[in-house]
Amino acid sequence: MVTAACLAATTPALARDLTVVGFGGATQEAMRGTLFKPYEKMSGSPLLEESYTGGIAKVKAMVETGTTTWDVVQMDENEMILACDQGLLETFDWKTLPNSSDIIGPAKSDCGVGAFVWSKILAYDGDKTTDVSSWADFWDVKKWPGKRGLRKQARMTLEIALLADGVKPEELYKVLATKEGQDRAFAKLDQLKPNIQWWESGAQPMEWLASGEVTMTSAYNGRVIVANQQGKHFRMSWTNQLYAMDFWAIPKGGNRDKAFDLVNYMTSAKPQTAFAEKMVYGVTNASATSRISADIAPQLPTAEKNMSGALALSTPFWVDHEEELQQRFNRWVAQ
Repeated sequence: MVTAACLAATTPALARDLTVVGFGGATQEAMRGTLFKPYEKMSGSPLLEESYTGGIAKVKAMVETGTTTWDVVQMDENEMILACDQGLLETFDWKTLPNSSDIIGPAKSDCGVGAFVWSKILAYDGDKTTDVSSWADFWDVKKWPGKRGLRKQARMTLEIALLADGVKPEELYKVLATKEGQDRAFAKLDQLKPNIQWWESGAQPMEWLASGEVTMTSAYNGRVIVANQQGKHFRMSWTNQLYAMDFWAIPKGGNRDKAFDLVNYMTSAKPQTAFAEKMVYGVTNASATSRISADIAPQLPTAEKNMSGALALSTPFWVDHEEELQQRFNRWVAQ
């Protein structure tokens, strides 16, 4: 028997329009044109958008209070796993999902599906700076004077420091898992600290390069390409790029069936191809790979030549160590 209380609890979720949540900026703008709007047209249903800066706090609060209004959420892999472990997300049944056979293995998770592969690379303004090729060059402020942009976050910043110090990608997480390796990363950052300008949003590095506030910066590869499409002449070094995958996840308590329908659409070959050609991030649907145009394919993080010497972000490492290393990083930045 369905009680009045049950109806009161379930009706709002069923009655409202589907809401998808991303990280904002150029990436979400690209999603809007290649994923969200086409889905609206195909389904005939309105699709609302919100954006956030990551973390699981808001999803946790919604689920635990029974007030879920986010239906599909873009998440970093480590945060998606944490939310999954806490029972905040719907689980994916890969035996029944329509795109299952086309989704690459690393993109299949218990509580999410890979949205795209992105990369953090070294970027500089080709009109002002030349001959930069590595993270070691990033540290050379005598040859290339000026500020350096780095994200204000331990994750990927400690890896960059160790790569600049000569640690090989295949050995990096073994080194970083030790106290000696962590001390080595912070000691390397000490060398650059007076020249570091910390960024917190993906748009900031591009703004700083354009204004000349920084000589070089870590940046998301897609942001650099979008900036160049708008008339900039920024350059990227793919040497020891750091790459990772963002995921689509579905918080519990939302429009579950419609949310899975949206996720299935966004991870199908045609929309993924359109997004990759707009934002130049790697695809997670194997069938989309052959559809990507010949001029875009070599610019993807997943292009063979760009993967040489690349470092895959270790989600298991950061799930285990992020809290302690971020706390140490925050103390170090404040010193």
